This record gives sequence, C-alpha cells and structure tokens, in this order.
Amino acid sequence: MKKACILLSFAILMIPSGLAAKAVDSLYFDARGSFNQEILNGKYTPRFMADHLNFNIYGHISDNITYRVRQRLHVWGNAENPFKATDWLCVNWQATPKLKLYAGKTAALIGGYEYDSPAIDVYFYSRFCSGLDQSYVFGVNMDYRFLPDQSVIIQIGNSPLSNGFKKELAYNLAWGGQFAKWWKTIWSVNFIEDRYGGMINYLALGNHFKFGNVAVDIDLFNRAGIGQNDPFFTDYSIIGKVIWSIRNWNLCAKFGYETNKAHNVNSYGQAYDRVILPGTESVYGGCGVEFFPLHNDRLRLHAIYFADTFSNVHNIQLGMTWRFRVIKN
Repeated sequence: MKKACILLSFAILMIPSGLAAKAVDSLYFDARGSFNQEILNGKYTPRFMADHLNFNIYGHISDNITYRVRQRLHVWGNAENPFKATDWLCVNWQATPKLKLYAGKTAALIGGYEYDSPAIDVYFYSRFCSGLDQSYVFGVNMDYRFLPDQSVIIQIGNSPLSNGFKKELAYNLAWGGQFAKWWKTIWSVNFIEDRYGGMINYLALGNHFKFGNVAVDIDLFNRAGIGQNDPFFTDYSIIGKVIWSIRNWNLCAKFGYETNKAHNVNSYGQAYDRVILPGTESVYGGCGVEFFPLHNDRLRLHAIYFADTFSNVHNIQLGMTWRFRVIKN
C-alpha cells in the first residue's frame, strides 16, 4: 500500500508542476475486477476479485528520447525482486528513423500474440505463458526497422526462468513483420539460461490474421533443451484465438494444447523444460462476450467461461475493465 500511495502522490504532484505539459504525453490508470465462479470436483466457490490495477506513463525527454512506465499496484515486490510489480521502466532512443535503442525493464522478447498482449486484456493464459518466473526483465534492446512494416529486434536481458537480478541471461532475436495486409507476425528465437545451469531454446511463431471484422491469432511455441534428442514437436504449445467484432460487441473463443513428452529429460533424469514438465499434456479453452458501452476502450464488460484438463477447474467470470486518464496530450 505504501508503494501505491507514493505513486499516486507522484502522479498528482506532476500535474500542477507543469512537468506534465512538458514531458508526459499520457498518464492513466486501468483496472479490472470480476465476479469469479469456480467449480472444482463438484465444489462451487464464488468470489469477487480485483484482477488488475495499473499505473501507466508515456512521455518524452527530448524529441528523440522517450520513456514508458507501467506499475502494477496490485502486486508487491520483495527482497529478491524489488521491481517485481514493475512491468515497464525503460528509456527509448530513436537514433535514426530506422534504428531505436532502448534500455531498462521491458517484456522478455518472446514471440506470440498471447504472450504479447497486455495482461489486463487476457482472461486466461496458457500454462507456458503463465509459468515463467518473470515475463518482464531488465536488459538492452535494439530495434531496426528495415522496411516500413518489417523490423528485427535483438534483446539481451535477465532470464525469464530466474527471478529478480540473477546471473542467468536470455539472448533473444525477434522479427515483427507483415506478409500481407491481413497477416502480421511476431516470431522469435530465444536461448534462455535457467537457474539450474541449463539452457533452453524457444521457437515462438505468433501469427495474427484479420478478415474484415474477424481477427484470428495462432501461436506456436516449440521448446527444446540444449542436448535434447527430439528438439521438435515433443515439447510445444499451440494456441488459437478468434474475435468477431459486431459494432460495440466482441464474441471471443480461445483454445490451446500443450504437451511435453515424458522422455525429455537429461542423463541425470532432470527436465530440460522447467515450465511445462515432462509427461504433461493439457487442453484448455473457453469462450465469452465483451461489450463496450461507450464505444471506446474506457469501459468494457465481459462474461466468459474457461476450463482446462490439467487442473480440472471450470470458471465462469463476469467482470468490468475501465481506464481513467489523468493526462492525455
């Protein structure tokens, strides 16, 4: 609570100081709350939940230097990771029209549209995306846009498979592209060190298709430890999502399949993949509806159902997401 009060005080003090008009382009809060109804082994558990409360700032220091901050006020840091609640804390330098360099805390550069989406817009995650020790890491990035709709990004940063500021690192290469007006991509190759001295490779292929008012996302995550005998399609996740927009309504469905074959262990019997353990097979999915009563992103109502075969939990959720702007230049 102390951290939340400090941030709120900082936001309020910035407005009369005149600093906002000079350096802050956008300052806003967004929040999501829900009434969640869980059914597990025939037991019904209802509860009201506060899912998200985020503090967001976008701004500029000079014409070609910008910054971004996103702080989750519903999450607390700890001694091991005092910045656990901070998603974004970075400075970006547009060195040339094509080259951008940025440093600080950003999302670990793993491809896929489920992974890339803001958490406040995701009602249920795959086990892979939710199982990383940290999805946002401190590091350095280089983004080179060699064509108007094609860019290559290189990132060296802390490992998402270790918590806080450990010695483990991740080496990530991503391509954001567009094959056609209706097909966009976020693909990446990742080499990630884990806390047990191993390294694992991710091949993440995120695809976004747009056909009129229907959007389809298809993500494939292939995982293989260095030295693994069967590196392809023995440890992977495939995720599909469909959104059909009708005026201020969205009809949504999402399904995923995740597996890791039992033989994916090293000579000591240790798992190469510590997120989706060997012997795991899981199917998850759900459907729902979103309603935007103001015809914009300031207020969203949702009703969804989702379940997975790993935990055997069924969830029905009714909720609301809202955004209130303090500054908008």
